[in-house]
Amino acid sequence: MVRLSRQQGVPVITLDDEVVVGFDRRRLEEILSRNPPTRPRLGAAVADAMPRTQTEGAYVGRVNPDSPASRAGLQVGDVIVELAGQSILGASDLDRVVQSVQPDASAKLTYLRHGRVVQTDLWL
Repeated sequence: MVRLSRQQGVPVITLDDEVVVGFDRRRLEEILSRNPPTRPRLGAAVADAMPRTQTEGAYVGRVNPDSPASRAGLQVGDVIVELAGQSILGASDLDRVVQSVQPDASAKLTYLRHGRVVQTDLWL
């Protein structure tokens, strides 16, 4: 980016394939208002479950308050095994499926808690 902008020591930000050099607040606000972020977020820190448990899935290590994960009832120690009808074998699978769900839509969530299978709706 330095070669393209000929700027040295000045922050360069790329946002939706547009380059903003420096602290051009007016341009950043214009880009953000035109394309508000719509990426769904689960609101939980997850990792691959296999090293911690004897099952595949996404292990929930933290749940953020007032997040889709907390509203769905997820707790630390749960293992997510299915979302929106797709098997979850690890954290990367979960991220991929969360990104495929439309914002402000619900998806069926299946997780394991203390060996029991639990199903609920997750609103992203």
